This record gives sequence, structure tokens and C-alpha cells, in this order.
Amino acid sequence: MSDIRDEVRAGFNTLYGYEPAGMWSAPGRVNLIGEHTDYNKGFVLPFAINRRTVIALGLREDRVARVASSFADEVVEIDLAELSPEHLHGWAAYPLGVAWALGERGADLAAVPGFDIFIESDVPVGAGLSSSAAIESAVAIALNDVWCLRLDRPTLASIGQLAENEAVGAPTGIMDQSASLLGQKDSAVFLDCRSLDSEIIDLGFDAAGLVLLIMDTGVSHSHATGGYAERRASCELGARMLGVESLRDVTVDDLPRARETLDDVTFRRVRHVVTENQRVLDTVRTLRESGPTAIGDLLDASHLSMRNDFEISIAELDLAVETAQANGAIGARMTGGGFGGAAIALIHRDDLSRLQVAIDGAFAEHGFGQPDTFVVVPAQGASRES
Repeated sequence: MSDIRDEVRAGFNTLYGYEPAGMWSAPGRVNLIGEHTDYNKGFVLPFAINRRTVIALGLREDRVARVASSFADEVVEIDLAELSPEHLHGWAAYPLGVAWALGERGADLAAVPGFDIFIESDVPVGAGLSSSAAIESAVAIALNDVWCLRLDRPTLASIGQLAENEAVGAPTGIMDQSASLLGQKDSAVFLDCRSLDSEIIDLGFDAAGLVLLIMDTGVSHSHATGGYAERRASCELGARMLGVESLRDVTVDDLPRARETLDDVTFRRVRHVVTENQRVLDTVRTLRESGPTAIGDLLDASHLSMRNDFEISIAELDLAVETAQANGAIGARMTGGGFGGAAIALIHRDDLSRLQVAIDGAFAEHGFGQPDTFVVVPAQGASRES
């Protein structure tokens, strides 16, 4: 972490020629369970991870915003008066979209100073670990501080979601930003995506001798492309046909009626969301009553539902999950929006090396690219670093 801070400060000084006012960071997240339930007003159980995006920010005397990063060559510059989704493109839409969204939620962009930002991150891009929300959340808490807005964390999460929906054009829910902003060490965030009520749930991984292994397939995905949007549209269609505001209002007991009402594809999309909501509730209850070693079957069932009903898995994700299950994992599932990215495996620490070797061998045997495997730890949410 200190290395990233040093790199960010040096990058800011080199690019802009002065010392930043401060540095802020926000983590990526892993969703333990609850996939594609967030935009259906359901339940999710993510946690912040020990991979972070760090930004340095300096205030300007004019109303110009400039953003740059270690992963892009250009410096993007815009006047605050011109901030709007149609003027924001590429990677810069994430940080600048947050500034625009703050204006949409009450910040007087005519009265605040411009800024310079430099960004660095060790959250893998395209792995389903929410590198985008890490950028949005770091920028949100930074501008909240330097513009003296005094907005609370749930409000900043909704601002990050607005930026991603409107400025980036990705129809995501509020889970990622909530995990990045609300996360705490050794814990998950149990979030009701309708009321936005949240509760910190002790995971107990360390005490149980468990670790969570990320198995990044290296197959990149994008939430702004078609598959994700199509799944969301199917869910909205299913809700309309069932006469409810959202699939949150459909229970497992309603599924027989849904099968009679909906076409096969829409029904299976709906069934995933409805059963996944129940799995989140069951996972929270199981963690409280029996601890993390008892949640494996719920993780496994979640993957099958995403593979068969929601159809968002790919061969590489299925192989990672199956290999983990055959090599000591308590449970395993793909995580994130799907169509690529990463799977997770909850496993005893003593079995970790065996699983990593097995994953490498299985991918090589199937002719897939070398996966990146690494352990993540439940970590603290967004914070000011200096």
C-alpha cells in the first residue's frame, strides 16, 4: 500500500508540478454471494478487499478539472461547467462522472474550485473485482472532503452508482460502491438494495483457518456491453409480467406461478434472482449460526444458478469452480457480472497451494491462458491516506 501511495504522489508531482492537497484510497470488492440481485432491489453480501485504488488530488484556482492515471497516456481536461454524460468518454468518465453526479445531487459546481487528480490502482481490471467502483469511491470521498460537502457514505455510494449508470453507461446496481465505501476488516456488508439498509457481518475466515482465493481467468468483460444489459432487461420484463415493481417482491413460493406466466428464458432469469436472494439470506443466517465452514453448499448452488439459469458463466469460470471443488474448496462460484472475470474459492489455508497448482494444470490441459490466482482479505473501506 505504501508503495502505491509513493507512486501516486510522485506521479502527481511529475505531471502537475506541485504537491497534492491529499491522497485518498478505496478498495475493490469481492461479492461473496448475491449476483445480479442488486439492481433487482434484492440482497447482496460483498466485502471490500485488500486491493485498492489510490488517488492524489490538488485544488486549482480556476474551474478546470484534470484527471490522469498510470494506466492511460492522456491527461483529460474539462471545465466544470461542461460536465455532462455526453462530454465524458473512456476511462475518464469514471472520475469525472463522479464530479458530475455530485452536482446532480446538490453540489454547486459553480461555487467549487477545479481540481487535478492522478490515479493508481492494484485492483485488477476486468476481473469482476470492481476496479470501477474503487475509482468512483476514492474520487467521491476526496471531493466530498475538499469541497466540504459533508455527505454520508450511503449517499456517496448512490453518487458513484449514478456516475456509472449515466456517465459510463453501465446499468449496474449499488452493491459495488456500497462495499467499497462501507466495508470493514474481517467482515462483509449485508446490503438491502431496496431500503439501502446495511449491516456488517463478521465473516470469521481467519479464526476458521480459511482464505478466499481469487481465480482470475484473464478473460476480460465489460458491464457496458450487451450481455449484462440483456440480463437486466430480462429481469425487468419478468417483473412487469408478474405484476411486481421488482423481482425483490417475488419469493421462492411464487416460482410455480412464474413458470406458468413467463417464457422459458425469462423464467430462468427470474428463478436465478429469486433463489439467489434466498441464498444471501441463508448465507447470513448460516454465518451467524454455524460459521464460514458451513456456507459451501450455498456458494456451489449460486454458481450452478448463474451457469444454468442466468447463463453468464464461461468455460474458464466453470473449470476454475470445478477444479476448486475437486481440490479441497469448501465452496466455489464465479463472482461479478459474468462473461469473464474471476471465480472465488473458500478453502482451508493448508489446502491453498494444492489448489493453485491444480488450477494452473487444469487451465494448461484445456488450452486456456494462464490464470492469475491470489488470496484476498476482507479489508477496510474507502479512507483518506494523507
